[in-house]
Amino acid sequence: MAELKAGRIIEWRRVSDALSIFRLVGEDGGRFPRYEAGQYIALRRDDCLLTRKVKEGKEVRFVPDLDENGEQKVGSVTHSYSIASAPFEAEEGNYLEFYVVLERGQDGVLGRFTGSLFRVDKGGTDRMAYVERIVGDFTLARRAAGFEQVLMVGTGTGVAPFVSMIKQLAFEARRSGTPPPVRYTLLHANRTLEELGYRRELQEIEASGALDFVYIPSVSRPTASDRADPLLGLGRATNLLRVLFSMPPKDPAAFPAELPRERPLSLLKPRLDPARTVLLTCGNPAGMADTAWVAGQVGMRFEKEDW
Repeated sequence: MAELKAGRIIEWRRVSDALSIFRLVGEDGGRFPRYEAGQYIALRRDDCLLTRKVKEGKEVRFVPDLDENGEQKVGSVTHSYSIASAPFEAEEGNYLEFYVVLERGQDGVLGRFTGSLFRVDKGGTDRMAYVERIVGDFTLARRAAGFEQVLMVGTGTGVAPFVSMIKQLAFEARRSGTPPPVRYTLLHANRTLEELGYRRELQEIEASGALDFVYIPSVSRPTASDRADPLLGLGRATNLLRVLFSMPPKDPAAFPAELPRERPLSLLKPRLDPARTVLLTCGNPAGMADTAWVAGQVGMRFEKEDW
């Protein structure tokens, strides 16, 4: 059984009210296990406000778990997260990086683990344990082998494994002087511009030409300045997918999706031949299910991150 190791959070950075990026280092300076881009690790916090599941008819919700004095119980919770840092970064800097969202139920109750995590910048402890084992088969070697083109669809923090993949690919291409013989396209969607974590870094990799990579960021709640940005798309990820494959929108009354003006359909279509392309996705379950439906309609191989 893998050992539980002590770690510490460093470089906590709020992307928005509900999104943060942070790095984890080992308390004793020990090395993390080697891993492949796309894999995940289990993290543990010991000061989590505990909740319990309540089922009312078909509805399931979580409510505070109270002790005999009416106080919410505190305890340990373990949660697995995809690693956003590339393997070469872990080797060089001896840290792991994560992109996380503050979970919140419909009734406002915060997620047990992320509720604890997001107290870090409000005086909460920076201590975090981790299981000394990195696992998962959501890797390019396992899910994209044999394909000439890879379409990645990341919604919210679901972009994390793709960030790791693209950064590692760019690093290896620069080191070898030879780009990989595969085309990579990343569709990355969130509500607002500030919530598109890693947007600038991904745009810089695309501009570098280290590999054949096209980045398509999109927001579903655009501002006037967002609409003026020629590198920014509009709409949810699955609606943009429909645009890419010339399909009608799921809901005609919904906010219309638009590709970035500098990423027109004429540029993207040749990168997405269904016979030569695999679609990888990570994000919320409803979005992944809808993405799977689109892939099925066009006859494209579909793979999702599913622990």
